[in-house]
Amino acid sequence: MTALLGLATRLKLAKLMLITSARTQTGDLAEFAAAAFAGGVDLIQLREPQAALEVQAAALATVEKQAGHKGLVSAYGPTEVAAAIHADVAQLSALDGPAAEARAALGQWALIGRACHSPAQVDAALADGAVDFFTISPVFNAAGVGEAGLDLVAYAAQVAPPATAKPWFAVGGVNAENLDQVLAAGARRVGVTRAIAAAPDVQAAAAALDARLTQAWGQDPGMEQAIFGAF
Repeated sequence: MTALLGLATRLKLAKLMLITSARTQTGDLAEFAAAAFAGGVDLIQLREPQAALEVQAAALATVEKQAGHKGLVSAYGPTEVAAAIHADVAQLSALDGPAAEARAALGQWALIGRACHSPAQVDAALADGAVDFFTISPVFNAAGVGEAGLDLVAYAAQVAPPATAKPWFAVGGVNAENLDQVLAAGARRVGVTRAIAAAPDVQAAAAALDARLTQAWGQDPGMEQAIFGAF
């Protein structure tokens, strides 16, 4: 496990999440994670639901070695998976069990997230004391999960202002070209996959996204206060 001290603070300060597989075909997970963190990624979430637990555990450990003292590393999926690989940060899908069970399995210092695809799920995540953060998805690529889109981002921004509420990330097809739309809808944290993974220069792609998010935070008086409040 990574050092427990400061996990909650790191989450509050996080702007950019990268969702990735274990990259077993390319075998470059360590290099990929190192470049992403160097470019400004705050949180790398491993999503490899079909892989054996030992494969997921090894991948998580590989990413944790690159995270340093600032980065966060998250598992995704049922509590049993997160507990088996001793995750410090775990996100449950919308269909997984209660967050309280994950809290009991992972310990009081772990960070528990929830995937949300509707206003009702956002409301539930906000009301659940065991949920530390949540994601809004899919923002753009709506196939197979349901319609969320920018309207749900705007709803989340209204009921959970990024400067004062639980941290949440807008996820799903977000990239450098449409990031301004997501920011305009009220998000201040985003999660991406291809925007970094498919880039010829991983570090540069991450840095460009981080720079735009940092600019948005700097132009938002509420987020400046949130930075001070995180400490």
